[in-house]
Amino acid sequence: MQDKFISTAPPAAAIDVRRLSKQVEDAGGWLTILHDIDFSVAERASVAIVGASGSGKSTLLGLLAGLDTPSQGEVRIGGVDLFSLDEDARAALRGERMGFVFQSFQLMGHLTALENVMLPLELRGERQARQLATEMLARVGLGERLSHYPKVLSGGEQQRVALARAFVVQPAVLLADEPTGSLDHATGEAVMALMFRMNREMGTTLVMVTHDRDIAARCDHQIRLEAGRVVV
Repeated sequence: MQDKFISTAPPAAAIDVRRLSKQVEDAGGWLTILHDIDFSVAERASVAIVGASGSGKSTLLGLLAGLDTPSQGEVRIGGVDLFSLDEDARAALRGERMGFVFQSFQLMGHLTALENVMLPLELRGERQARQLATEMLARVGLGERLSHYPKVLSGGEQQRVALARAFVVQPAVLLADEPTGSLDHATGEAVMALMFRMNREMGTTLVMVTHDRDIAARCDHQIRLEAGRVVV
């Protein structure tokens, strides 16, 4: 499975991972969470990271985002080695090239739907933040919910706001961690259909952690982890 999506032209890879390992120390000694992970993801591809709980999926996603640091190895995003950068530079790269969707939505409760989507644009200094955020919320079907706060939105609506916030910055890479994990089946299906449609339309590279086999099967490729290793 892995050899189907390893890029033969590294400069064209949106994500390139080489010999990535992560170890942590606990009371019993050193624990290896990820061991010598290697793969590349082509631009515009969709990839599901799958495996049992504890297999290292979320750890791998955190490393792809530069939110955690590896014990060894490289992660390149658009050719840039994340871990050759300091923390501030990694944060800047995330702001410029990445979008994020989480299981728990992670919306700001004191901000309206519109203000939540405006936030990453404002952090960039975008002068048309309100207009762009309004257009994106309309695109995800929430044009009538601009002034609503998260507490009065359904779970599906909150995840649509989260999708709008992720896509409004036109990220090169979208990282999603169990994006339907807090939703019922029907709502999750609707949210995923929207995510895949927007991903195709915007040409984003999608990497998603999921336990849902049906969702994983809709991605172009799958990375299966067992005990911290990629298996085929």
